[in-house]
Amino acid sequence: MRRLSGREGAGALLAQFLTQVTRDSGSYRPDDGPLLGTVAIGLLSALFAHALDTDGSLRAETHRQALVLRVRAFVQRHLHDPHLTPRTIAVAHHISTGYLHRLFQQEDHTLAAWIRHQRLERARRALADPTMRATPVHAIGAYCGFPRASDFTRAFRTAYGIPPKGQRSGHSGSRCRVSGHHRLGDAGSPRRRARHTSY
Repeated sequence: MRRLSGREGAGALLAQFLTQVTRDSGSYRPDDGPLLGTVAIGLLSALFAHALDTDGSLRAETHRQALVLRVRAFVQRHLHDPHLTPRTIAVAHHISTGYLHRLFQQEDHTLAAWIRHQRLERARRALADPTMRATPVHAIGAYCGFPRASDFTRAFRTAYGIPPKGQRSGHSGSRCRVSGHHRLGDAGSPRRRARHTSY
């Protein structure tokens, strides 16, 4: 049985995250659960993907699955970036854009469709979070990868049947961040967003 290190890379991040959650468990609300679970799953996926990718004895299909996990974890960390595209993802993983698209041909959705869904789900959770009511709708959209308010409203209405403001007025839920590295107002915040349409 192979041991996975908790002292470096994704293993260290996962260990630190779990330690902090356990130590500060009394400070979290019940509706923080889904968000914390998403963070833990993302870190665990990154850890397994790295371990599988570096094991030369694994068959090609396992390596493909490991690379898909790495891509998914990368996308989750960069959903706020309007420059996130198949090309930038491929460059970050040292593969061609064509090969990246072929990886997702065996998935249930295209890469672009999955990214859009993840962005909209992050925005939906943020809009439903009562602690974020003071954050403008357009700022939430921009942070979740939609720099233009009109594009955000159209995509949200198409996906959920209501405009973003309707989601905010009728529900409550969890926050719009997947990890502590990206929050509204950080380096990836709306104040530094690019002004072009995300897909």
